[in-house]
Amino acid sequence: MAPPQAPADGGVVVAGGTAVPSENGAGDHHGGSVDNSNGVVGGRTTVPSSSVAANGNGKQHGTRERKKKPAVVSPMDKYWTPIDDKEAAEAVEDGGEDGRRPLLFRTYRVKGILLHPYRLLTLLRLIAIILFFIWRIRHPYADGMWLWWISMVGDFWFGVTWLLNQVAKLNPIKRVPDLSLLRQQFDLPDGNSNLPRLDVFINTVDPINEPMIYTMNSILSILAVDYPIDRTATYLSDDGGSIIHYEGLLETANFAKLWVPFCRKHSIEPRAPQSYFAVKSRPYTGNVPDEFADDHRHMSKEYDEFKVHLDALFTKIPERSDAYNAEAKEGVKATWMADGTQWPGTWFDPAENHKKGQHAGIVKVMLNHPGDEPRFGGPASAETPLDFSAVDVRLPMLVYISREKNPSYDHQKKAGAMNVQLRVSALLTNAPFIINFDGDHYVNNSQAFRAAMCFMLDRRDGDNTAFVQFPQRFDDVDPTDRYCNHNRVFFDATLLGLNGIQGPSYVGTGCMFRRIAVYGIDPPRWRTDAFKLVDNPNKFGNSMPFINSIPSAANQEWSMTSPPAHEESVMEELNNVMKSAYEDGTEFGKEIGWVYNIATEDVVTGFQYTDRMAIYILRWSGGSLEMFFSHCPLLAGHRLNFMQRIAYTNMTAYPISSVFLVFYLLFPIIWIFRGEFYIQKPFPTYVLYLVIIIAMTELIGMVEIKWAGLTLLDWIRNEQFYIIGATAVYPLATLHIVLKLVLRGNGVSFKLTAKQATSTVNEKYAEMYVVQWAPLLIPTIVVIAVNVGAIGAAIGKAIVEGWSLLQMADASLGLVFNAWILLLIYPFALGIMGRWSKRPYILFILFMIGFAVVAVVVVAIHAARTGSVRFHFRHSGGASFPTSWGF
Repeated sequence: MAPPQAPADGGVVVAGGTAVPSENGAGDHHGGSVDNSNGVVGGRTTVPSSSVAANGNGKQHGTRERKKKPAVVSPMDKYWTPIDDKEAAEAVEDGGEDGRRPLLFRTYRVKGILLHPYRLLTLLRLIAIILFFIWRIRHPYADGMWLWWISMVGDFWFGVTWLLNQVAKLNPIKRVPDLSLLRQQFDLPDGNSNLPRLDVFINTVDPINEPMIYTMNSILSILAVDYPIDRTATYLSDDGGSIIHYEGLLETANFAKLWVPFCRKHSIEPRAPQSYFAVKSRPYTGNVPDEFADDHRHMSKEYDEFKVHLDALFTKIPERSDAYNAEAKEGVKATWMADGTQWPGTWFDPAENHKKGQHAGIVKVMLNHPGDEPRFGGPASAETPLDFSAVDVRLPMLVYISREKNPSYDHQKKAGAMNVQLRVSALLTNAPFIINFDGDHYVNNSQAFRAAMCFMLDRRDGDNTAFVQFPQRFDDVDPTDRYCNHNRVFFDATLLGLNGIQGPSYVGTGCMFRRIAVYGIDPPRWRTDAFKLVDNPNKFGNSMPFINSIPSAANQEWSMTSPPAHEESVMEELNNVMKSAYEDGTEFGKEIGWVYNIATEDVVTGFQYTDRMAIYILRWSGGSLEMFFSHCPLLAGHRLNFMQRIAYTNMTAYPISSVFLVFYLLFPIIWIFRGEFYIQKPFPTYVLYLVIIIAMTELIGMVEIKWAGLTLLDWIRNEQFYIIGATAVYPLATLHIVLKLVLRGNGVSFKLTAKQATSTVNEKYAEMYVVQWAPLLIPTIVVIAVNVGAIGAAIGKAIVEGWSLLQMADASLGLVFNAWILLLIYPFALGIMGRWSKRPYILFILFMIGFAVVAVVVVAIHAARTGSVRFHFRHSGGASFPTSWGF
C-alpha cells in the first residue's frame, strides 16, 4: 500500500469512480477520467480503466450493435479544459495519412479559475514561511534554548518538505484515452485486431494468507478483458510452489470456459465474479436481455459450485496424497498430483527439495494459445444450458509458474519472482508489453488494457513511453473510510500533479510496461547511430534463446506464436531461466528487471525506468528512506527532469518529518509538569504566524479537493492517517534506516500480516473491530495520553489557580492544539477499542473521564503541596477547603 500523505508520491490511482491512469518515461504522462462502477470484495483493490467508452465487449457475431450511450461526465470535469485542441484539429485534417496514427488521447489542465488561486495561495504561504523564519531568527528567545533549536530545525524541515510536495502539484494534468479511435485504427472488419501482444503477470505466495478466491477472481477478470484473445497470455507466479494454487488454477481454467463467454455475451462489468455477484442489481448493457435472467441464474449457481471446488482442494489433495502414500509405503509423506505423480513443489509435510525455500522450478501451460481464428460456441443444451452460438468462446493463454528455490540464494521476494516471469514469458510468448498485478487485484473495467494502449501507441510520443500506471481502488471499505484506505488525496491530487511533470511512480501493481524498457534498453529518442539493442549479452545471462528473443520484443507488430512448452528443448531452457543461480553475474535486479534489496522495489524500478526514459506503510516508509540514501533522486541521471527529482526526493525522504512531528505532539508533557513553558517568545506572535500558515494550508487544500474531485472528508481522513502513521510507523522506519545504513546493522525486521478474509454476511466490516496488538501501537497511545493529560491538567490548574483572562487565552491556544491532535488520532483511538468502536460515543465518554481524572490528580497534588485547595468560581470568588477533606 502507498504511503498515506502527499509526501509519498507514487503511481496514479482512481477515486470514487474516477480513473486517472498515467504513463511514465516519455516526458509527459497520460490520464483520463470516467465514472466507473467500482465494487470491491474482501478489501481487495480494483484496477479500473480510464476508458471514456461505455462498458461492453464490442461487436459480437450475429448480434446487433447497440446505440452508443452519451459519455458520462464526472463532476470534477467542469474544472478541466483541453489544451491540445490545435493538435487534435491537425490530426483530423491529415486523416492519418502517410501512415500516421491518430491522436489516441486528449490532454486537459485545471481551469484558471482554480489553478491561479491555487498557485497564488502556494506563493503566499511560501512568503509567510520565509517571514516566519526571519522573525524567529531575529527573536531567539525561549524558556529552553535547546528546545528552540530543535523546533527551528523541525520547522525548517516541515517547510522544505511542504515545498517539495507542493511544487509537484502546480501543474496538474490529466489525459483521456479515446477508445473509439483505437478501435478504428487497430481493429479489423473480420473481428481480428492489430493491437500489440500483451503478457500479464500475477503474483501470489500463500493460498491461505492471500485467500485463493481473490487470486482466481483476478485471473478470471483478466481472462475476460476486452482485448484480442490471441494476443494476451497470463502468467501466475506461485512463489510458494503450492499444489493448491496449481489445482485451483485448473479449476479456474475450467470455470472460465463458462464465465468468459458469459461476460462477452452480456457485456457485464466488472468481470471478477465475486464482485459482480455481490451487487444485487445493475443496469443491463448487453444485447440479449431476454436470455440474461436465465444465464445469470445459471452462472451464479456455477460460481457457487466453483467456490466449493476451490475450498475442497484443502481437504481433497491431502486425502488423495494419504491414499497414494499408503499404497507407496515409502518413508516420506509426499504430496501427489491427480495423475499419480509426485508434486515437484512444496509438500504438505515438508521434505528435502519439497519445502518452502527449496524446491524445483515448475512451468505448466494450463490453457494453450487459442489461435487467431474465432471459435463460436454451440446453442443451449442439457450439457451447456447457456447459448454461446454467437460468442467467441476462445480463452487466452494461461501459464502456471513456480521458480526454483535454493536455500543458498536470496530469492529477492516479489521482485525476484517477477524477473523469472520476465524470462519465462520471453521464451513462450515474448509480448512487447507487460502488465503486472498482485494476487488480490482485479480489473473492474474490461476496456482497461485498451486504455493503456492509447498511451503506448499514440503518435506523439508513444514509442518513448516506458510504462502506464493504472488506477486502483480498495473495496469493502467502510462508508466513512475511517482508516483512509482509499487514500484519495495521494492518488487523485498528488499524482495528477506529477502527471504534469514526468509522471508518477510505479506503485508495484496494475502497471503496463514496454518490455524493452524493463530490459534497460534506451527509447528511440535517446538512441545514437551506434546504438545496439543488445550491447552486452552477458548481462542478460547464459540463455541464448532468451537473449535472441530481445529484438523480437522490440517489434510491436510481431505475431504471437507460442512454442509448445512440453517440448524437451523448450522445457530445458525454461528450467534454466528459472534456476536460482541464473542471475549470477548478470544485471538482473540492478539495471535489468525489477530492482532488488530495497523494500520498495516497485518505486525504485519506476524511478530507474523514468531516468532511462527521460505493509504496507512500514515497508513503504522504511524502503523509501533506504531508496533516498541508496538511489538518491538528486544524483540521478540527466534524463530525469529537475521537478521530477524534487518529487522523488519528497516521496523518499518524507518519513524523517515524523521525528520532529512526534517532538511537537509530545511537547505538552513538559507543560503538564512544569507549568508555563514556551519554545518561542513572544508567544502570541509565534502563534499568530502558525495560525496564518496552517490556515493557508487548509485553504490550499480546499482548492485542491475541488480540482481533484475530492470531498472534505477525504481531506480530513488524509490528515488523520498521516498523523497516525507519523507517530507509529514512520519513526520506526527512520530507526530502520539508521540501523541499516549508518550503523551497518540489519535494520528493523518487517513482518507482513496475513490478508485473511474475516468479513461475514452479518458483520461486513468485522476486521475493523479486531485489535492486533503490536509495539507499533505504543508511541501513538503515548501521544493520546499526553494530550488527554494536557487538557485535564489545564482544567485542574484553572480550578485551583484562578487564571486571569490572559492566562486563559494562553491556555486556550494550547488546548486547541491538544484537541486538534486528538481529533486527528480519533480513528486510531477507535481502532484500539476493538468491538467497542462500534459505539464512538464511548470514546468521547472515555476522553471526558480521562480529563476529569487528570484534573482531580492536579487538584490533589496542589492540595498536598499547599495544605488546602481553593476552588475559584466566576461569581462567588471561590471557596477554600482543608486538605483533610480528602485531598
